Amino acid sequence: MPRKPCVNIDEKQIICKTYREFKRTVAELLRESRYNEIVIFRERRGEWGEWFEKWSIVGGKPKITKQGWM
Repeated sequence: MPRKPCVNIDEKQIICKTYREFKRTVAELLRESRYNEIVIFRERRGEWGEWFEKWSIVGGKPKITKQGWM
């Protein structure tokens, strides 16, 4: 059974039900962050390992600034 996506905002962690749910709330989650940066850890379908994405507000919109395998 796949693990649920885990979002790190400053010092706290939030578990999202799905990546789709995370994408709907990413702007709101970024507003909660003091440093304008959040990190999500998740599994990718058909892949082995853990994928991470760093998100920030760039040009007024949420964007992935860094991503890769852990």
